[in-house]
Amino acid sequence: MRKPVIGVLGATGVVGRNILTILEENNVVYEDIKFLASKKSAGKELKFKGKNYTVIEATPDAFEGINIVLASAGGSTSLALAKEAVKRGAVYIDNSSAFRMEEDVPLVIAGVNDDDIKKHKGIISNPNCSTSQLMLVLKPLHDYAEIKRMIVSTYQSVSGAGLAAINELRENTIAVNNNEKFENKVFKKPIAYNCIPQIDSFCENGYTKEEMKVTNETRKILHLDPNTPISCTAVRVPVFIGHSEAVTVEFKEKITPEKAREILEHAWGVKVIDDTANYEFPTAIMAAGTNPVYVGRIRKDIAFDNAISFWCVADNLRIGAALNTVRIAEKVIEMQVF
Repeated sequence: MRKPVIGVLGATGVVGRNILTILEENNVVYEDIKFLASKKSAGKELKFKGKNYTVIEATPDAFEGINIVLASAGGSTSLALAKEAVKRGAVYIDNSSAFRMEEDVPLVIAGVNDDDIKKHKGIISNPNCSTSQLMLVLKPLHDYAEIKRMIVSTYQSVSGAGLAAINELRENTIAVNNNEKFENKVFKKPIAYNCIPQIDSFCENGYTKEEMKVTNETRKILHLDPNTPISCTAVRVPVFIGHSEAVTVEFKEKITPEKAREILEHAWGVKVIDDTANYEFPTAIMAAGTNPVYVGRIRKDIAFDNAISFWCVADNLRIGAALNTVRIAEKVIEMQVF
């Protein structure tokens, strides 16, 4: 099997460092590895598998000889560099939203729609973090009973907005506890002891871009009818790591909570914790630092026919970003499509 030269773009960021951790945990095979970042971070030293590497400035020519790029450097960087990397022979696995809805760019959750990887033309997109964890739960249920419509509310941790947001939650909380004034900069409202029903900017239809990502990306990944009704409300909550989601799905075919639980207990990448009699259900704290999507509170929804409601949580920095990026790279290597 041919081994690739891997490039990690945005290697010094929060997600980039998680990618390094997971590459090592998964023992991903490669011929060589390079770490790329902005001019500001170029020249820094990174330790990987006991060896020190110098971070390279991410210029177009820096992608020469790289076969697979794991990119987590933001949309503007991907727009500037993705096609340059592809031009030089790389498969560019992108964590940003820059290419997700382009028709000829596969939007992939490893273990859900792996076959779409084979259709890539150089760029493969990693979905939005809140979409990512949901797909591993929805896919086996959809295969059994077919989704008719869905309503989802997300409760998203601050780490989804980056290191500055993590620091703002910490500093805002300290200020409140000490009865001190605090000026929030990352969020439009104070995040300490608060919930903010806005993630990303608002669209003309009153939904936010984050909410529309969940709607549009779900349809694309699961190959649903473009008119499948999906509605999302996305909320930022004062949690450091771990997105939580309350989901109601109506299916075209009959499905019981017992059957849904059975399906999910055998689903790849999913762990069911659902014993309400003993207060056993997943929370964001248990998800942090782990790989599964945890599901609980599985019940028959009383508002719709053939509907199931459930609660799911996952580490957004892993399954929502770094872990799926690495898993896509592993599939690209396994399929030898680089």
